[in-house]
Amino acid sequence: MPESDVVISATELTPFAARLLQAVGVAPAKSQLVAESLVPANLPRVASHGAPLLPYYIEALEWGDMDAQAEGRVISESGACLLYDGQNGIGQPIAETCCAHAMRMARANGLAMVVARESNHFGAAAFWAQKMSAADQIGIVMCNASALVPPWQGKQPRLGTNPICVSVPGGEEKPWLLDMATTTVAAGKIFKAMINGQPEIPAGWAMDAEGVPTTSTDTALIGLLMPLGGYKGSGLAMMAEILCAVLGGGAMSTELGGIRVRGTQVRASQMFLAIDTARFIPLDEFRGRMDRLIRTMKSTPPAKGYSEVLVAGEPELRTEEERRRSGVPVGHGTWHALCQAADRLGMAVPPGATKHSP
Repeated sequence: MPESDVVISATELTPFAARLLQAVGVAPAKSQLVAESLVPANLPRVASHGAPLLPYYIEALEWGDMDAQAEGRVISESGACLLYDGQNGIGQPIAETCCAHAMRMARANGLAMVVARESNHFGAAAFWAQKMSAADQIGIVMCNASALVPPWQGKQPRLGTNPICVSVPGGEEKPWLLDMATTTVAAGKIFKAMINGQPEIPAGWAMDAEGVPTTSTDTALIGLLMPLGGYKGSGLAMMAEILCAVLGGGAMSTELGGIRVRGTQVRASQMFLAIDTARFIPLDEFRGRMDRLIRTMKSTPPAKGYSEVLVAGEPELRTEEERRRSGVPVGHGTWHALCQAADRLGMAVPPGATKHSP
């Protein structure tokens, strides 16, 4: 029987994560930002981009693969376009700065696009797109990532999971949020299975080194991720690579390092696009039209085996609401790694964590 998850409240997990980062030299404000970006990912069932990343962040900082002190700089700004050099800094502060620039320029110009290069992992793309939608702008965020995915019909990795996220301001209905990898699942889900001792993964997630589908976690770890929808996912991943790395002059494809590979810099590129909805139609009208569109989708009779029709972002929001009440489940392997880091850094573990039956 698999070991139990650990359940801890978000109000305890967030400061614990921030203290761990401060213990390896990250400034308090940056530590808090990173923690605030990671913990929400554990709430809506995208935990692969939440707490499991923290041990790797800590290792990267301890090894010097990521620079805790780097502030980044604007390379160029022209009209609604801005290019940013992250200088190998922590991904979240870089993304925070780039989001702020995108929202500022969108207010002035109607829309804006910011591309960052020489960055690091920035957590879930949704965290940044939602910052823009909270400011009544449509937020679109993409990034490139370590090459773990073959191009369609290939058997050597050339592309990352290269996520695409779109967040849209809500009205009476909840905001619409699409946050997707261009693979069947994010790489973090396979690493999460590994660290938590799960020998099998669902069919369709990964392939072996020859491009043959596998359900073995160990085989997947030395194999390849499955592109989403075959050639379509491969094309979307390359689109993200172009809009982030090619356009911004950053590292491309196999030039990237990896968050789980020590002795190398990640060198990720990220794109932040903000659209001011009020430049097209009044904001209230836009919200009303989004409500109508969402209700049109949800009024569809459910197919056999389903009780209702859900739209993008809705399942995650429901899970988030539940976990804010009942606590955040953290895989036993991830929790063990966090406890080991805390012990090494001379920190106490939050007392409120409890075991949860699998």
